[in-house]
Amino acid sequence: MHQQILTVEFIWAALCLGVGATALIDVWALLLRRGWGVASLDFRYLGRWLGHLGDGVLVHNNIKQSAPVKGELLTGWGLHYLIGVVFAAVLLLVAGPVWLARPTVVPALFFGAVTVVFPYFILQPCLGAGVASRLTPHPLRASLKSLLTHVLFGMGLYVTALLYSGAG
Repeated sequence: MHQQILTVEFIWAALCLGVGATALIDVWALLLRRGWGVASLDFRYLGRWLGHLGDGVLVHNNIKQSAPVKGELLTGWGLHYLIGVVFAAVLLLVAGPVWLARPTVVPALFFGAVTVVFPYFILQPCLGAGVASRLTPHPLRASLKSLLTHVLFGMGLYVTALLYSGAG
């Protein structure tokens, strides 16, 4: 680990990379939905899940059937971007300032792929979809889509780091 936690530059870099990479996967999700009718996670359910955490409910049988919470859509989108920033911060902690100064694609893609363990083993089970979406109608398709999205997130981290390093 590198000694760069909570410097202004570190926070700014994590914010830029996280928002940039998350925006890239959101554009991808929009293209999939509009071009091929492939649905992505509705972020209101992410907000609903977070809202129910305050009531002590971590795991839902089916998040779509759980009671809506006030502001769940905005909360879900905010959490989605916050997770992207946190993931970017972890990459920066592991890869360090040398990687940020001269980004390479392999660490970013590998990191993006590794982050898929969070939806597979935490979020999807908590929303009622089971580990790696095994309780959904098409678990393999859903799992592969999650993996592709997270690899694309890694590519977004790399591209955003290239832009950041050129501007910094």
